[in-house]
Amino acid sequence: MSTRWYPIYQRGNPQLRVFLPNFWLKLVRPEQQQPKNVVQFAVSMEMTRHDVKNYLEKIYKIPVVNVRTRIGLGNTKPDLVLGYVTKDEDTKYAYVTLPNTMKFDFPDIFPTDAKQKMEDDKKSLDDAKKNYKKFLDKNKDRPGTPGWFSI
Repeated sequence: MSTRWYPIYQRGNPQLRVFLPNFWLKLVRPEQQQPKNVVQFAVSMEMTRHDVKNYLEKIYKIPVVNVRTRIGLGNTKPDLVLGYVTKDEDTKYAYVTLPNTMKFDFPDIFPTDAKQKMEDDKKSLDDAKKNYKKFLDKNKDRPGTPGWFSI
């Protein structure tokens, strides 16, 4: 995370300053079906809706019509050994509405061809495991293999 404290001025040295925002945005796949012009982000807890709008408009040049935010509560679960309750961190979500002319589709990281290739790879791996198991079973009782003779 960047900070708003700037390095101390030192005479004679070039002033290398990098201005980074103190906020972050993460694109997430929506849990419920959203309209095509609504994008969901997980954002920093300190961000307001105005910060999200300025962030997208100034840095990424994305026209934003409206921003709604909500805080998703973290899951709580009891620790059975020590007897206390633990809670995951809360997450702030921002729902950004784009103009009606724009449409956002969540990127498909694994297209159908890649899914088919992964299934074929898994099947060939399972076949290799099965053949290796057969090989081991066939040679398990062979005389002269280590472990079956006594000294």
